[in-house]
Amino acid sequence: MMTRFASAAKMCATPLQPAALLVDMKMRLLLIEDYRPLQQSLAKGLREAGFAVDTTGDGQEGLWFAMGNDYDVIILDLMLPDMDGLSLLKKLRAEGRQNHVLILTAKDTLEDRIKGLNLGADDYLVKPFSFEELLARVRALVRRSYREKNPEIKVQNLRIDLTAQRVWDGRDEIRLTPREYALLEYLALRAGQTVSRTDIWEHVYEFESAASSNVVDVYIGYLRKKIEQPGKPPLIHTVRGRGYTLGVQP
Repeated sequence: MMTRFASAAKMCATPLQPAALLVDMKMRLLLIEDYRPLQQSLAKGLREAGFAVDTTGDGQEGLWFAMGNDYDVIILDLMLPDMDGLSLLKKLRAEGRQNHVLILTAKDTLEDRIKGLNLGADDYLVKPFSFEELLARVRALVRRSYREKNPEIKVQNLRIDLTAQRVWDGRDEIRLTPREYALLEYLALRAGQTVSRTDIWEHVYEFESAASSNVVDVYIGYLRKKIEQPGKPPLIHTVRGRGYTLGVQP
């Protein structure tokens, strides 16, 4: 068993290199994996790919994280101390939590896969695996979370490529920092909806983050300067007392 885990960790040691690295602001994931080398390798790769990642290697603590926070995707190992992954998933669904769950496991029999899917898992990946496949599956689940199957989103004159993490205004590419892009992507996935500062905060920062409280407003300001053009209608609207919306004002 240890050899197989070690093989998975080795395969995940060199993650994809996206256009913008070291993002601490994006979609929020929970990684529940008890084998420390694999947990660290996956967390590093996912953070470099732009996700905010909370981690634990304990089933009971994983349930506590999952019940207390709004994650876009939960990556769940099955063989965990204190509470196994399937029991955790069953409790999560019994409480009505609808987070997308990707199971990671060394159990590769058809019966195991069917059991996990029947208990409410959204996807199933058998160890060892490539990081590229994991990342593709996670991104697909994120798009599904927002009912967005197309990896390209258009908001008025903006075109946002979720895979390449690039943005265009017509034919002109807009150069964004990783943080600016991450904020824009989150707003774009909920275009036309009012997104509260708290909602943005919860999806932007990891559990242990100690970032300043006005960081959302600061980056909204930076983003406006880059994506909005003089003489054209604004793209980001402030909804007083509620938050922000991208696109058509509600």
